[in-house]
Amino acid sequence: MIKRFIYSLSILLLLSNTYQGTAQSTINELYLSAIASKDSIYSKTFNEEKQFWVQLPENYNPKSLEKYPVVYILDGGVQLKTLETVYENYWGHYLPNMILVGISNQTNRTKDLTTSQIKMYGKTKLNPNTGGAEKFTQYIENELIPFIDKNYPTTSYRTLIGHSYGGLFTINMLINHNSLFKNYIAIDPSLDWDNQKLLKQAKTKLVSDNFKGKSLFVSMSAEQLHMWDETVTVENLMKNTSEFTLFPRSIVEFSKFAESHKESDLNFSWKIYPEDLHQTIPLPSIRDGLVFLFKWFQFQHPPKYNNPETTVEKLTELLNKQAKIYAENFGYSVPPMIEEMLNGYGYMNMQMGFPEKAKLFFKLGVKYYPKNANSYDSLAEYYESQKDYSNALKNIKIAFELSGSEVHKKRLEKIKSKN
Repeated sequence: MIKRFIYSLSILLLLSNTYQGTAQSTINELYLSAIASKDSIYSKTFNEEKQFWVQLPENYNPKSLEKYPVVYILDGGVQLKTLETVYENYWGHYLPNMILVGISNQTNRTKDLTTSQIKMYGKTKLNPNTGGAEKFTQYIENELIPFIDKNYPTTSYRTLIGHSYGGLFTINMLINHNSLFKNYIAIDPSLDWDNQKLLKQAKTKLVSDNFKGKSLFVSMSAEQLHMWDETVTVENLMKNTSEFTLFPRSIVEFSKFAESHKESDLNFSWKIYPEDLHQTIPLPSIRDGLVFLFKWFQFQHPPKYNNPETTVEKLTELLNKQAKIYAENFGYSVPPMIEEMLNGYGYMNMQMGFPEKAKLFFKLGVKYYPKNANSYDSLAEYYESQKDYSNALKNIKIAFELSGSEVHKKRLEKIKSKN
């Protein structure tokens, strides 16, 4: 009876880990076509065409010089829509504008994402197609990332997200190939794979190597820790040494080790989701993981930007400090606010009767986003409100040159008549 249950458990885990590779249905394809562009390259590593999806930021302007951090997510055919949902709700204050790339694992997911070749998974016999993570890493490093960097406006600040076998792959990238990505989110990672082989290797590396500048968020679903024993809980999980609990115990063991070994300098956090299953955990994990990874991106002292008593000088100081924080974390200069927020604060201060504050934000918009017609249009509107029609005309001309739009043409003619 016990053997039958163990066999059933093995089948269940295999099905849950192969689900994402086979569930890239027509519905997913239709949804992805609405939010992202489908692209592909011919991979010399695999001698086949490899597909992926790319979603550009909402403010993307092909004429702009702006470049963006990139988030890569494994099982892109299934998980990109979850990433996009989180990103659309949190960009701005919590997250920077970013490019999202969904990597397809449709051809042979198990082989691509597992880190070593094994013949048995529990009591289940496997076909030889496992342990291809190193080859898939070569494809990402030598072909996919260079293609994305060549054809899209990217920076070198990259994040990798993976679920299940993808989580195993993600931790392997951190441990053995960490020059490619800055941030990692491993969702319910299959660290039980091959008798915890990667887990054991990771524990050695977290003691011997330094991971300064790298960040990792790990999550674990805990709605069902044991297949048929409801008495197993998060509190007593580690006391249960059966094969049934090896999967969650491996995650806990890794996470507690990473948490306690501060000498690695890894920026680490993990979270257990007691009400989530293996297939429902990606959504909350991506949300919490990205907020953790980009905690430094959130504004310092946001109430001061809204306080009427905050002076122009203090605002300038705060903005310079924010730009410094961004430069230190990204590794390159970044505007202290995205264009939409600079524009928003500019109009807010105009409406509140603080023209000098409005001017500060509008001029920063032009400084940091010189190819954005809207920045010049807003600055022109500010000057027009101050009856400085000469500077208003100068800026609306630039806006029209950049956009060529009828709206800016009409605005240009209107301001000309006042000048």
